Amino acid sequence: MNDLRPVAIVTGASRGIGRGIASELTRTHRVVATYRGRRDAAESLREECGAEIAQCDISSPSDRAALMTFARERFGRLDLLVNNAGIAPRERRDILEATEESFDELLTTNLKGPHFLTQAAARAMVEQGGGRIVFVTSISSYTASVNRAEYCVSKAALSMSAALFAARLAPDGVLVFEIRPGIVRTDMIAKVQAAYEERIAGGLLPQRRMGEPADVARVVRAIADGLLDYSAGTVIDVDGGFHLRTL
Repeated sequence: MNDLRPVAIVTGASRGIGRGIASELTRTHRVVATYRGRRDAAESLREECGAEIAQCDISSPSDRAALMTFARERFGRLDLLVNNAGIAPRERRDILEATEESFDELLTTNLKGPHFLTQAAARAMVEQGGGRIVFVTSISSYTASVNRAEYCVSKAALSMSAALFAARLAPDGVLVFEIRPGIVRTDMIAKVQAAYEERIAGGLLPQRRMGEPADVARVVRAIADGLLDYSAGTVIDVDGGFHLRTL
């Protein structure tokens, strides 16, 4: 029997938030989960939930093209793209000491990669008559961290990319959403997790707990199920209330 489930690509899916999203989506979708270097983690994801895995450095134009070709030849369509892949600076440095090399690496991976992958996916979705695209950005898109400025700049720009694609694609039935996770328990924050836990306990977040990948995955689930289909361009904060301003 032909598998008629919709098709999703989740980038950066071997670990962390992306892994949580990919695992959730396999309940209803045929999922292509991308990874860059951790094939072992990607293979364990495939064993756990049945996702297809594909190696893809999102900063590479040839890798992005190969990913789209793989999805098209394997499944014939694309219904959902989740732009999750991203990196933190290799070393946190004060903005007065940060290097151009780090800036270039983060902007290429965190902004240019998902921007042009979305362009390719959007063309396919417009041709097939619709689809959904999710950008996973960060509270860093509007929160200044002076020891990782390049990360904040990349996420702020990615928020604008999401808005631009949302405005362009809504008339074509391709719906674009932005999810802004807050402090989420992943490998990316492992070195500073204890400090974050202390600050959360002290009142940093109105909801006194750190986020989990499943918190983000549940929002993607709502989007994938069409529950937000009259909300093109919506920004959803998954941050324990961090975005609230209180006196």
